[in-house]
Amino acid sequence: MTLIKSISGIRGTIGGNPGDNLTPIDIVKFTSAYAKWLKNSTADKQLNVVIGRDARISGEMVSSIVEGTLCGCGINVINIGLATTPTVELAVREKKANGGIILTASHNPKQWNALKLLNSRGEFLSDSDGKQILSFANEGVENFPDVDNIGHVIERSSFDDEHIKSVLNLKLVDVPAVKNAKLKVVVDAVNSVGGKVIPELLRAMGVEVVELYCTPNGHFPHNPEPLPENLTEISKVVVKEKADLGVVVDPDVDRLALICEDGTMFGEEYTLVSVADYVLSHTKGTTVSNLSSSRALKDITEKHGCKYFAAAVGEVNVVAKMKEVGAVIGGEGNGGVIYPESHYGRDALVGVALFLTHLVKSGKKASSLRASYPEYYISKNKIALTPEINVDEVLKKMKEKYSSEQVNDIDGVKIDFPTEWVHLRKSNTEPIIRIYSESRDKASADALAEKIITDIKTICGI
Repeated sequence: MTLIKSISGIRGTIGGNPGDNLTPIDIVKFTSAYAKWLKNSTADKQLNVVIGRDARISGEMVSSIVEGTLCGCGINVINIGLATTPTVELAVREKKANGGIILTASHNPKQWNALKLLNSRGEFLSDSDGKQILSFANEGVENFPDVDNIGHVIERSSFDDEHIKSVLNLKLVDVPAVKNAKLKVVVDAVNSVGGKVIPELLRAMGVEVVELYCTPNGHFPHNPEPLPENLTEISKVVVKEKADLGVVVDPDVDRLALICEDGTMFGEEYTLVSVADYVLSHTKGTTVSNLSSSRALKDITEKHGCKYFAAAVGEVNVVAKMKEVGAVIGGEGNGGVIYPESHYGRDALVGVALFLTHLVKSGKKASSLRASYPEYYISKNKIALTPEINVDEVLKKMKEKYSSEQVNDIDGVKIDFPTEWVHLRKSNTEPIIRIYSESRDKASADALAEKIITDIKTICGI
């Protein structure tokens, strides 16, 4: 079964049986449920929804079905075509639409696609709104409008230029400084929508661009998740081209990974850390990341005399916390930068522009800038338990066992030790506990994870 229904939308593999995979029937079902939720949540008589898609092979098919279904539900469509996730988010806000649907499975392989749902602010749905849509999908939708009241496609146009312009106009983005530095940057966009907008943004900033997999045809040349093991080719190209930096984005361009001039990884966790360092040096304020992100952000925030806050895992939770505490910068350790001055969504374009400004103003090479930050290593593990074991009870006992340490239980159990931490989260679909641990080096992070796994086995009598 590869159909995953969540509060943020529906994700699955193309083809197969309805209800088990992402089929045309499932696309119609969930689009209709979203349309019903929109109608119930606003007094507007005529609703408009923005849709945009990444470049994956199934995108055009899925887009056609979503577009037709929305019109059949009486909702007008603004179709911006090939577009990044943050581009759709901005378009919803700027066009004053009632919502948006992003057709992307993010970093998942080519057989996957998804419908990611947005509210009228261009932000992901709250938990309660998402659950309401899932309920509508289960109930089914009735009373579709007659022919005189169907919706129409009222606009077909790209929003890329507007997005790029908004990034270049951010106060902390110094285009002249970047132009004067005469940088050379290699871009790997895994043949998706980033292959168009990232080079365009860079060239607008006066950067020489070397394109690697920038044809938006959906044929991913390697695993599209921007992890070190998938970025060996661009690392070699950066060195060969004597480039100043490598820029890697996932298929929908909300995550940003960077490669130093010597071919080493800047590290996805440090994308947000470096951008926050730059933002805080000009704008004092709070920062936010999720519980599984590096402690380096907290260190840098406190270095600037500011306060750091942690949120539950998930972009919607990070955004909610950022609004609550008035954060000036935030995001997730997977390379997701959220800069409220632009909008409340992870945006690799914003990340690229702020990082390049930071890099040239620092006067350092990328590797030297990376070396200036606290060194941490995150180890990611999991432990499978038998179905009869109560995972919640296990987490409760772990919290009690380490009650003398700093413990946060807003999302699983996170235990902060003086020089390291471990975060335990249960899976929603399997009797599995995910274990993320961070310490000053790999050996220490792995050792902490093993210690916690031993504790869990002892509690469970394994």
